[in-house]
Amino acid sequence: MSMSDHRLSAGDTLVLASHNRGKLREFAGLMEPFGLKVVSVGELGLPVPDETGTTFEENAAIKAHAAATASGLPALSDDSGLCVDAIGGDPGVYSADWAAPDGDFARAMRNVEEKLQLAGATTPESRTGRFVAVLCLAFPDGTTRYYRGEVEGTMVWPPRGELGFGYDPAFLPEGHARTFGEMEAEEKHGWSAGRTDALSHRARAFALFAEAELGA
Repeated sequence: MSMSDHRLSAGDTLVLASHNRGKLREFAGLMEPFGLKVVSVGELGLPVPDETGTTFEENAAIKAHAAATASGLPALSDDSGLCVDAIGGDPGVYSADWAAPDGDFARAMRNVEEKLQLAGATTPESRTGRFVAVLCLAFPDGTTRYYRGEVEGTMVWPPRGELGFGYDPAFLPEGHARTFGEMEAEEKHGWSAGRTDALSHRARAFALFAEAELGA
């Protein structure tokens, strides 16, 4: 690929700027139809920089630029999180931090529920929130583009399902009877299965990315 055109095509190598295994699995499935050679920062032995931004866009850019600069290749990063209205949009950009240091999202989901109870959010109408995903595509010369996807829903308790990852079992997407934790990847990522009904925030962001960058 010529760096001057800043476009991706089949056969190009794209660095995924994440060590999160769940995200890497999702992106591998989403990228497969486009013939991109995908490598992770872990495979390249690159560290993920500290996420010091206060927005999803800022954190995505930090990761993508670090990977593109270190590898000399285009890099794609994702910054995503759960924003719950009744608790001021938390955990937001700190969604992963609530599960730190050991990635215990069961504890993180309990934390969300405890805060909802303290806020008096006991009805579905008061437990609204959304998953947000921002993809940042960065090139070694500093060129940057963003793609944002969101999905509205309601927080449920207790969590349901063992599929997906993160807060998925506690999130009921709008218009559905099953949580993300109860949905197979093909249903969550409808767009990647050749349809246009992308449901998850990450799949919606990826659909915008693929349309703009891959001509899909």
